[in-house]
Amino acid sequence: MKLLALVLAAVSASAATPAFEARVRSIVDTVAHPKSLENASISTVAAKLYLHEDAAWCSSRVVELFAGPQSGDMFWMFPVTATAYLDRGQLSAEARSALRRSWKSYAPYRGDTENHFLLYYTSLYLMSQLYPDDGPETWFTGKSSKDNMEEARQWIEGWVKLTTTRGQGEYDSPHYIQEYLIPVSFLAAWAKDPAMKKRASMMLDFLIADYAPENIDGITVGAQSRVYDKQLLEKSLNLSSDFLWLWFGLGRGLTPPGNSTFYYVIASAYEPPEVLRRIATDRSTPYTHYERKRTRNRWRFWDERHGPVYKTTYVRKEYAVGSDQGGVLQPIQQHSWDVTWSVPDPRGVQNTFFTLNPHSSLRELQTYFVFTSDSGIQDVVSSKKMYDSPDKFSGGSPYEKIVQDKDALIALYNVADGARFPHINGFFSKDLAEVREDPSGWIFLRGGEALIACRPLRPYFWKPIEEGGKRLFSPYRKNGVVVQVAAVSEVGGMDAFRKAILALPLDIRLDPVPAVTFRSLRGAMIEFTYGEVPKVNGKPMDYAHWPLFGGPFLESAVDSEVLAIHHGGLRRTLDFRSLTVTDSGR
Repeated sequence: MKLLALVLAAVSASAATPAFEARVRSIVDTVAHPKSLENASISTVAAKLYLHEDAAWCSSRVVELFAGPQSGDMFWMFPVTATAYLDRGQLSAEARSALRRSWKSYAPYRGDTENHFLLYYTSLYLMSQLYPDDGPETWFTGKSSKDNMEEARQWIEGWVKLTTTRGQGEYDSPHYIQEYLIPVSFLAAWAKDPAMKKRASMMLDFLIADYAPENIDGITVGAQSRVYDKQLLEKSLNLSSDFLWLWFGLGRGLTPPGNSTFYYVIASAYEPPEVLRRIATDRSTPYTHYERKRTRNRWRFWDERHGPVYKTTYVRKEYAVGSDQGGVLQPIQQHSWDVTWSVPDPRGVQNTFFTLNPHSSLRELQTYFVFTSDSGIQDVVSSKKMYDSPDKFSGGSPYEKIVQDKDALIALYNVADGARFPHINGFFSKDLAEVREDPSGWIFLRGGEALIACRPLRPYFWKPIEEGGKRLFSPYRKNGVVVQVAAVSEVGGMDAFRKAILALPLDIRLDPVPAVTFRSLRGAMIEFTYGEVPKVNGKPMDYAHWPLFGGPFLESAVDSEVLAIHHGGLRRTLDFRSLTVTDSGR
């Protein structure tokens, strides 16, 4: 009863719903009470401090953990920061002193990515805030608390401005979602400066709004900047599924609860407003959602630091189709397009279909990393095992271009002579209910209640996938696929779908570059020639006016710093210029 009362009290300030409170309770309880306290992590200490439980054990464990030299980076910094803020007089003087000394004796690595910097500067900001009068001799940076806070403040505010004007660089990652939500949650809970606190609380809405329209039953869909190989295929394993369960009760929940969402809930424990819940859960009407993001920092070969990323995601209750425009927009882990279909229970299921050119090159790595030698590929492969494999399923390619209109998509490939992997791979899941190769050249698939038609432009053959399913392998440099998806409820069964697809006008040309003209099931005439701006119904795609967010639920113009969130009669407007939130409707 004590644990329940304390957890409920901790989240009651935000008027959380009972269901959300129960999810928070399960997460904290799991981390606070492992099967054994032997070798317990700093996370267990933080959880017990959050619950005001076992203060003596927490103190002795902190002393033990900080007795020797520290190791780590920004991922060391944020758990220690949370522990310091959850102390609230519970730790012994010895434990508190050991924790404080570590910020002088150990110099954590700042990292080299957007999420690394946000975690680093948030932790430095909050720890310096906790000891506001300490001098430079007490910090690993060699700067005073005041100077640490100012450096961190400038970076954090700059990141918020860049994100709300040009989008995230590590955009829509179903794995790195936690690396953004954790620091923003920390600032919303613990920053003393009213402007910083308000900015962080608004960014929670902004980040959650970014994920809410692009999910089906708690499974994140659409093009993504960074996703790991296993989670790319089995989407329910992504950490974004944990947050969508926590926020909205979507999906099957965490087993065990905790881990990715833990540091978020022990700080702000923020439950999103009703308007975001409706956006995340309402799939009664199909819709197209648009986003503009930016590339990761480009250090070589480009005049502009960040390039634009144009995203399109079509969502309905049975499936989603999502894409970017193609090209190398992020190194190593980019995922450019796919079809994802809904299943009753996604655990253990590979409910996705896509193709790609498995590009690998030193130039790609030198664009986005600051390698000092030509060993870049070997350095990357040491941690990202599949990057240099011709069989990989993740990664962007400079030879891939994509256009999408609703649930019709065309991907064209024009692989350069001499490229290391001049072929395309297609992922055909073990969990497809049906795969039919038609004499017309179309391949007809069924996943759940989604019917998928795929037309490779060139001949192909099949290769088995060790974990199940099969790989479409097409060894031609000039290549592509045409994809059209529909719901069983719209067209009937597979035979009716096949008949409808074969009746659609389709013109394919391969020389001098791949080109396709295709009329979709929705009646759109799509004209796409590799290297040219695609046209839909005779009009070129208007990339110059692509919104930061656009569609039925989110509206934001590039450079506006204003995001309008709406569903039905509910509306919430975030204005980052004035740091104001305006709500209306019911």
